Amino acid sequence: MATNTPVHIKSITQFHRLRGLPAPAHPLISVVDYALLESTPASAIFDYYSISIKRGVGKMFYGQQEYDFDEGVLYCMAPGQVLTVAPSADTNTKRSGWILLIHPDFLWGMPLTRNIRKYEFFDYSVNEALFLSEKEETTINQIIANIQQEYQSGIDKFSQPIIISQIETLLNYTERFYQRQFITRKITNHRLLDRLEDLLNDYFTNDQTLKEGLPTVQFIAGQLNVSPSYLTGILKTLTGQNTQQIIHEKLIEKAKEKLSTTSLSVSEIAYELGFEHSQSFSKLFKAKTKLSPLQFRGNFSHN
Repeated sequence: MATNTPVHIKSITQFHRLRGLPAPAHPLISVVDYALLESTPASAIFDYYSISIKRGVGKMFYGQQEYDFDEGVLYCMAPGQVLTVAPSADTNTKRSGWILLIHPDFLWGMPLTRNIRKYEFFDYSVNEALFLSEKEETTINQIIANIQQEYQSGIDKFSQPIIISQIETLLNYTERFYQRQFITRKITNHRLLDRLEDLLNDYFTNDQTLKEGLPTVQFIAGQLNVSPSYLTGILKTLTGQNTQQIIHEKLIEKAKEKLSTTSLSVSEIAYELGFEHSQSFSKLFKAKTKLSPLQFRGNFSHN
């Protein structure tokens, strides 16, 4: 197999076998001691959820992003994502941490099957992982210990709802700690806001909308070298708006400028701002300002 071809790991049992571990105590959920793992595939795609804290793993790549995981941070992956690992240059690096593996079938029939999609951090890139304080890590580790103890104690009709309750607690704490990270890393995140502002100003000022159309969330995130979900998470915390709302806000600002300083028709302005149909522009403008473009222009001209 070519080294650049990801290993497709379809089950938790297969993961245990590939990594030199005994068969899992439960086929659909497992907590693995990272220090006990044998050889690591250079690249792998998983059919299950993975939440982990790892130290001594060296470099990890997600797309074109690289991150050094020797410090130890928490990150989450959803089924179908590809993770590439470059072994650490220091072969004596001591590895520690854990990996929680959850197959989607374990959640079947429970509300978490649908609700897990609301946790956007599963779509964050590896370099957007969560830096935990010592107290936060202790909290997370206790939940993991509870999950492990429950599935190893023998399965009965209460096991699944109890474990899922613990998983939901883990996910909610993770979301809380990410909100803390968005706030405590203000300098970095405010620089990101400045770059976003410059990017949108350039996009609309340089008539890029004429060539490319309206900027998409995916385009903006790509230009800023962050994942769309992580960008939205930062923006919601710092501004109360998501990326799409920020784009629309800048769009309306430029529309107001053109309506008040030029004699261009509404259709011409809509076209310059990247709309194929002026009706779509007018509908968005009215939704955001409570006025039609012509009403706005009329009010402005009477002042």
